[in-house]
Amino acid sequence: MHKTPYTLFFKRFLDIVLSGLGIVVLALPMLVIAIAIKLDSKGPVLFKQKRVGLHKTYFNIYKFRTMRTDTPKDAPTHELSDPKKWITKVGGFLRKTSLDELPQMFNIFEGTMSIIGPRPALWNQYDLIAERDKYGANDVPVGLTGWAQINGRDELEIPVKAALDGEYVKRQSFLFDCKCFFGTILSVVKSDGVVEGGTGEIHKHEAETHPEQATQCHPEQAKCAEGSREVS
Repeated sequence: MHKTPYTLFFKRFLDIVLSGLGIVVLALPMLVIAIAIKLDSKGPVLFKQKRVGLHKTYFNIYKFRTMRTDTPKDAPTHELSDPKKWITKVGGFLRKTSLDELPQMFNIFEGTMSIIGPRPALWNQYDLIAERDKYGANDVPVGLTGWAQINGRDELEIPVKAALDGEYVKRQSFLFDCKCFFGTILSVVKSDGVVEGGTGEIHKHEAETHPEQATQCHPEQAKCAEGSREVS
């Protein structure tokens, strides 16, 4: 990755300032969410999970708990046979609106994550980690949101997701991060790409219902087609 003053210094400075402000401003809403989680189901408010960060180092990611405490541990959502049965009532709303990700502001503030970057893979998602190695996407800070998140999110197959992460590595800049940031806001409002049940589930469904369109892909994914939810 080509180093610039932005990637070397300014990006981290923005992460500290914005995440710090976010923690203060959203303290009350996060308290309300925490109370709702406790009233809805048994278990802790926060969920910690081992993820892969910069240079494939491990760290614990923080989220609001959205699933039952007896959910299979360290299993990507798309590998569960019926993921919806494990998701709590409050959890379903939090995942749809991405509010379950708010505690990651603490990850950003402490430096294990950035606001913008490839979403951190689960420690045992070896296929995604290997694909990202092809593009150098394991050598940039992981993020709360990123280029792949606003171009398909849960519906992306792993090779396509990794290629989009690689595109982010090449285009990383202040303006491109701004594009990802504001694109995320739009995606959250529209609930774009939120699919409980699997990577590529939207394409599988389209292939079953509209086989004549099965080979079509998103404009941002077209370059990947020839070669080829987020976890709780």
